[in-house]
Amino acid sequence: MEKGFVFLDEMLPGVRWDAKYATWDNFTGKPVDGYEVNRVAGTRALAQALIEARRRAAALGCGLLLWDAYRPNRAVRCFLRWAGQREDGRTKERYYPNIDRADMVAKGYVASRSSHSRGSAVDLTLYRLDTGALLSMGGGFDLMDERSHHGAGGIAAGEGQNRALLRSIMENSGFEAYRFEWWHYVLKDEPYPDCYFDFPVQ
Repeated sequence: MEKGFVFLDEMLPGVRWDAKYATWDNFTGKPVDGYEVNRVAGTRALAQALIEARRRAAALGCGLLLWDAYRPNRAVRCFLRWAGQREDGRTKERYYPNIDRADMVAKGYVASRSSHSRGSAVDLTLYRLDTGALLSMGGGFDLMDERSHHGAGGIAAGEGQNRALLRSIMENSGFEAYRFEWWHYVLKDEPYPDCYFDFPVQ
């Protein structure tokens, strides 16, 4: 592990995670370059801010489920290669039903340089501590669609309230939202704002 980085579960005991890009359950349909284990890593600063987010969520009866944080640059390059390939339809209906694969970068869903590679961005959601059930957010992780935007129409009132709850927790814990993805937050005070790392998660 690069100096200044940690596995987030080691600093947030009991946190739930599912590192989607280490599995076949993601928009590329296979494990992504650089994700060699199903764990979520990030900077120590990110972990400290998530401790505060977890505290705020717990006070409201919720827990955090992490999908991604640090993302090796090689994974970003893998995404870009994938977006440039011919459509095979395997993941389109679930992840990008209303856009072409080739439009993912232009529409802001796949970045040519990702804040995740700086180690202080996180993709996450909330679940209920009493039942373990995920809060409904009106669309799943990595759904590349206008429904994923903050303030999107076409979702139920309760789903909008759940998004607002997550946003409030994160913004009050030192994070900024990304307008196209309800699940994506970046630490306001990043320790490595100009560094894009490429060590694997292993």
